[in-house]
Amino acid sequence: MDLSRHNPTGRFSGLADTYAKHRPGYPDAALDYIVQSCALGRRSRLVDVGCGTGISSRLFAARGFAVIGIEPNDEMRARAAAEPIVAALHVPQYRKGTAEATGLPDGFADAVLAAQAFHWFKADAALREFHRILRPGGHVALMWNERDERDDCTAAYGTVMRWGPEAAALEGQRGSAGEVLLHHPLFVDATRVVFGNEQPLDEEGLLGRAFSASYAPRKPAARERFAAALRQVFADYQKAGIVVLRYETSVYVGRRKD
Repeated sequence: MDLSRHNPTGRFSGLADTYAKHRPGYPDAALDYIVQSCALGRRSRLVDVGCGTGISSRLFAARGFAVIGIEPNDEMRARAAAEPIVAALHVPQYRKGTAEATGLPDGFADAVLAAQAFHWFKADAALREFHRILRPGGHVALMWNERDERDDCTAAYGTVMRWGPEAAALEGQRGSAGEVLLHHPLFVDATRVVFGNEQPLDEEGLLGRAFSASYAPRKPAARERFAAALRQVFADYQKAGIVVLRYETSVYVGRRKD
């Protein structure tokens, strides 16, 4: 299934605040791996494509890199720009654009990142655009938090998230989306590495995490049933008012073929 046909820009409208508040971050080990594998230094410029509310942009800015976030959804991009920056040498800059047409010049970036976003892109067109805006020897990094449903609580949450046909279809597409990088003719030395990650949540946080998904129900009756199922998961697995969702953070890195 080509998820780029599922209105990847418009479907996140109305979700910016929930997304910014309740989405998980990424483990330090995964960020370290990207920095090392992409040979990033203090003068490096990173382009974060499909940056959403700027979660990954801020993490790399906090590590001292100049970050340009590209995001087509006006609401998500505005929320990213409004987020406070703590102890960063560079404040991320956000621009309107798409993965297939970033609007950036040739050879602009030392690295291109897509965090929790590449599955929404037209894969080949996006990778060709990434190749164009990368300097010679630059790298692309694709990163996802994917639920680790070997954990019982996370599995129960995942069952709720696959609440309807569209949700089940969209849920099944993300994990394998980065495989195209491993064999793409414009990139070499591509690898995939997996890191552990977790997200502790209270009941409000669990509901917020679920409703930040673009395929969460929006009609009132369906939202009520969805929320009730999530509250049951919380009741079944909470300890001291907290549940923990477990993730596997997949990172794909490839070098631009010159």
